[in-house]
Parts: sequence; C-alpha cells; structure tokens
Amino acid sequence: MSLKAIDPVLDLMGDFAKVTHGVTRHIQQMRQAAIFTDGALPARQKALAAMLWSISARCEPCIVFYVQQAVTFGATEAELGDVLAVASTMGGCVGEMWALKAYKAYKDVVSGQATTQTEPSCCA
Repeated sequence: MSLKAIDPVLDLMGDFAKVTHGVTRHIQQMRQAAIFTDGALPARQKALAAMLWSISARCEPCIVFYVQQAVTFGATEAELGDVLAVASTMGGCVGEMWALKAYKAYKDVVSGQATTQTEPSCCA
C-alpha cells in the first residue's frame, strides 16, 4: 500500500521536503536511529510503541506503517494484541476504534494484502 493510497496529501512529500529545507530527511534519520535500531529494547518493541503512539495521535498512515515495520521486525499477533489492549484500555471507545484500525493493518500485512510502504513523515 503506497502512502498516496492512504492519504493523497502524502504525494506532496518531495515538494514539502524542499520547502522545509530537508526536515523530513532528518525526521527519517531520527526514526531510523530511535525506532528501527535495536538498543535496550529491540526494534520490534519500539515499532510497537510507535504504533501505540500513532493510535493515540490518530494518524492512520502512521498506524499502518508502524504495524508493517513491527511485523518486519518479527512482532507476533500476540505481541500486537497486548499493545492493542493497552491502546483500547487507555483510549476507551476511541482508543478501541483506532486499535481496530491497527489490527486490520496487521491482518492486511500478514495476509499479503498490503505492500510495504516507505516511511511516512506525517505526524512524526
């Protein structure tokens, strides 16, 4: 699934990067260092944490992206379920709806219905 398919505004990222003096590149570098690199926590857990934050921020493109990344780093459905339970509990009805969106993204990834997308710079 391409970013443009999730939100057409993301098709402007190249132009946006130019007018913001490359800020998006720096955000992507921070994301790589902070989330997608093993540290005290494995990247898999950090991608799940980023998904949790995305649910809280209600950023659907970010939810889909971080679910895909978590799966790529080896997150299981059970691990995802634990984190989605936290999202649902902390967010009540609204949290549950956004957690369901993350679970759908997971189902799409493991069924092969979603293609890997490039990093979103929205909401980051």
